[in-house]
Amino acid sequence: MQQQLSELGQVSAVIGAQWGDEGKGKIIDLLTEEFDVVARACGGANAGHTIVVGGKKHVFRLLPSGCLHDGKTIVLGSGMVIHVPTLLEELDLLEQAGITLRDRLWISHEAHIVFDYHKEIDGVMEDRRSAQKGEGIGTTRRGIGPAYMDKAERTGVRMERLGTDLSAHLRDRAESVRHAYGVEIDVAKEAQQIADAHVRIGSRITDTVELLHRLRSEDHRIIVEGAQATMLDLDHGTYPYVTSSFTTVAGALQGLGLPPFALDSCIGVAKAYCTRVGSGDFLTEVHGDTADRLRERGGEYGSVTKRPRRCGWLHIPDLQRSSRINGYTYWNITKLDVLDEEEVIPVGIAEKNGKAVYKEFAGWKTSTAGMTDFDALPKEAQALIGFIEEQTDIPVRFLGTGQGREEMILKD
Repeated sequence: MQQQLSELGQVSAVIGAQWGDEGKGKIIDLLTEEFDVVARACGGANAGHTIVVGGKKHVFRLLPSGCLHDGKTIVLGSGMVIHVPTLLEELDLLEQAGITLRDRLWISHEAHIVFDYHKEIDGVMEDRRSAQKGEGIGTTRRGIGPAYMDKAERTGVRMERLGTDLSAHLRDRAESVRHAYGVEIDVAKEAQQIADAHVRIGSRITDTVELLHRLRSEDHRIIVEGAQATMLDLDHGTYPYVTSSFTTVAGALQGLGLPPFALDSCIGVAKAYCTRVGSGDFLTEVHGDTADRLRERGGEYGSVTKRPRRCGWLHIPDLQRSSRINGYTYWNITKLDVLDEEEVIPVGIAEKNGKAVYKEFAGWKTSTAGMTDFDALPKEAQALIGFIEEQTDIPVRFLGTGQGREEMILKD
């Protein structure tokens, strides 16, 4: 294990290869043991990582999942949009669980603030889309899109202003927000939340670009935690059914202020099948009993929204495109054990006339849950993993066989 992790180099990124919910949190939690710094670059509280340690679930929305490890420096980068009450709530929950994080947490002064009114705007916009087009884009209604809209419009508020009175700014925004969306801004409440947050985390706001470069120059190892996934990227995803940030490795480096040459390795995370939340194309989607079986065995319900996820089969062209965009060094294929009961496992290999073309693999009909030795896997499971490696020309180095931290195969 030590040798494999040393191959990742000083700076390594973990990036979702599908539509999110691939299980990135688990591999980051595992790898963080060998890194000094965990850095999240983009997105907001629309992300969700669920880690199971000692049978207990921990759900993170803003904080990186690697924060469970004592002594690790945690960085929230400038590409993020942060709802400060949610951040404070996460810190409180961790403290109740005996994990003190505040003194090793650093927040970029360039990250933008998500206000409560952004969440209300998000809901209004989604309802309007549904009324006009019959469906929305599947937003989590966490205010992420509207916060990024303000950022692009140059009307956003960055974390560097946490210690200032924002009442005048909020009053200025109130009229335009009311006119455009029918949303009323509670100026006093919003301003007070920011003031309260400054008391608790004001000292943790800094220039994280300078911080990361200093840590890197001092030979600290940095793991970059991606949020959402490549097919939800604002540029390269299934537009318009995408998120509002840049979810590729290039977006992560931009969101942290790290140059491309700093990256030594990149791990692409993909399920052994596939899911997505919300609307949009899903070529290999299944319905009925098959979908229900995958959903229940995989626990496919949103960690943020609790919505049931759409389920389907792995699609090789998606993995190939994702690997071209990100330049993966290794794959982490997750949730192999979810397929244990399948008689036949279809894998999408192409598209013809708007439908998926499949190659079928024999199922193994035996439990792989908790396995940690690749050679002990059924030959049918080994064949599926070999096909992924052959079709993408990227080795599968990490293979998830359950929810627990220890339920992972480290493949040679």
